[in-house]
Amino acid sequence: MQANGCPQHNGETEESASSSQQNGACLSTTNGGMHGSNNNCPNPKIMSRTDQDIVRLIGQHLRGLGLNRTVEQLIVESGCMLEHSSAARFRAHIMDGEWEKADHDLNDLKEMVDSQQSIMKMRFLLLEQKYLEYLEIGRELDALHCLRHELTPLKYNTERVHALSSYMMCSNANDLREMSEWSGRGPESRQKLIEKLQTFLPPTVMLPPGRLLTLLTQAVDMQKDRCPYHNTKLDKNLDCFSLLLDHSCSKDQFPCHTSQIINDHCDEVWFCRFSPDGRKLATGSKDGNMIIWDVDFETFELRHRKSYENNSYGVAFLAWSPDSSHILACGPDDCSELLLWNIETGELRQKISQSPEDSLTSAAWHTDGKKFVTGGTRGQFYICDIDGTMLDNWEGVRVQCLACSNDTKLFLAADTHHRIRAYNFDDQHDCNILQEDHPIMSFTVNDTGRLALVNVATQGVHLWDLKDKVLLRKFQGVTQGFYTIFSCFGGINQDFVASGSEDNKVYIWHSKKEAPVASLEGHSRTVNCVHWNPKLPSMLASASDDGTVRIWGPLDKVSNGNESGRSTPV
Repeated sequence: MQANGCPQHNGETEESASSSQQNGACLSTTNGGMHGSNNNCPNPKIMSRTDQDIVRLIGQHLRGLGLNRTVEQLIVESGCMLEHSSAARFRAHIMDGEWEKADHDLNDLKEMVDSQQSIMKMRFLLLEQKYLEYLEIGRELDALHCLRHELTPLKYNTERVHALSSYMMCSNANDLREMSEWSGRGPESRQKLIEKLQTFLPPTVMLPPGRLLTLLTQAVDMQKDRCPYHNTKLDKNLDCFSLLLDHSCSKDQFPCHTSQIINDHCDEVWFCRFSPDGRKLATGSKDGNMIIWDVDFETFELRHRKSYENNSYGVAFLAWSPDSSHILACGPDDCSELLLWNIETGELRQKISQSPEDSLTSAAWHTDGKKFVTGGTRGQFYICDIDGTMLDNWEGVRVQCLACSNDTKLFLAADTHHRIRAYNFDDQHDCNILQEDHPIMSFTVNDTGRLALVNVATQGVHLWDLKDKVLLRKFQGVTQGFYTIFSCFGGINQDFVASGSEDNKVYIWHSKKEAPVASLEGHSRTVNCVHWNPKLPSMLASASDDGTVRIWGPLDKVSNGNESGRSTPV
């Protein structure tokens, strides 16, 4: 791909190739590279294959920047050609739209391609571009000739040939580009064609496009993977990083510092959960209250929005609707009611209770936001609509925790048999997903639906691949007995996981590593729940039996530079 939108040939044109040969840069193959062998080269260099590759990569990048004179001097002085002369001509003729010459070049490249089938595929791609360009500029007869006498006789990809023939019906160039999903005649589509053709040629003949940038990007990605605290959005391209130093994030940028302590609850805080839009935090307590907090994205400060008196049982679990407008509140094991609140109006929309013998302790929304499932350890498992009507139920499932699968027909439920199973209420089908050896206290699924984070009694936090049904990792450090503790995914691309612990700490791990990257101290009793803000990668909330909720953020969000909680080395 060319820099700054300026199309340049990465290889040699006929003119530049000729010029290079006159200056002594004649081709020979040395250690698989392409090196000048003519003694007329000033100060001819004997270079290793690695050095030749580096020179070629630099030359290709400079060519992409339009520094053609510099490239010519580099070729002359080093004796290295960027590409095989036939490949250079091939590239130049394609960029100039000289299709007959490009086809002739293809014959010259036959010996360098691994199979006759590959040559046919390359010819097909060339002719396809030629055909589309003829159609776009109104040369219908030439396009028809290409279709009938050049593309069809190849007897390759008949389905695509039929699709190409249908483009004859397009009334204008805009219709053609829209119907064919093609960018049109010009440097952009021709460059894409070259990139497709390059895959059939060895890199010693034609360099892959933007190869130097590809290698640098891979190097930066590796450094990011090795950086334990990498958690920033500014990493979409290389311009966000210095190539002169190894990349490293400071721990001060990570949510390791207490930016706020919330003391509004008057008893143990059992649960906390940010809304999907990240604008609100809900907290639930043994005191029976649910409190909604507004989140300031600039200061990371939470402001009290409204308190909701639920019931005397306490609030043990909360589930936001996908649009952040409603919330489900569940109680502990002896609570038979589930409350549905409209957060926009502040009104109690529904109080759901099928039987006073029920125990509704968990809930999960369907992705459409119009229905949800709820259940408990006494064997209740219901699916309801947003008006509180029970649509169906599943007999005999003792539900410990619930989630909705990305497959919108499936709900996941942890049960008292130490397993997570998938349930389809439409056809009453269920299947086993994973099996643990100890009780599953809670679990959560990441945004892709592929990974599950499972809190297992006496074992700690486990990471499972739900698709392959395999245990990926057992995270170290956390203390997990038989309390219900809720963990979470979070950070950029949900690369991190966090969990509360019975040793009063919050533990954070990178999802690819078992050892924690941080343990956060500040709570004085068991940390029951942690949740990462889905829109602010550097904001984390934790709820504890000490009656407080702590907001964790980077150091620059700590008021007056003072913090009441800290992270400890791990």
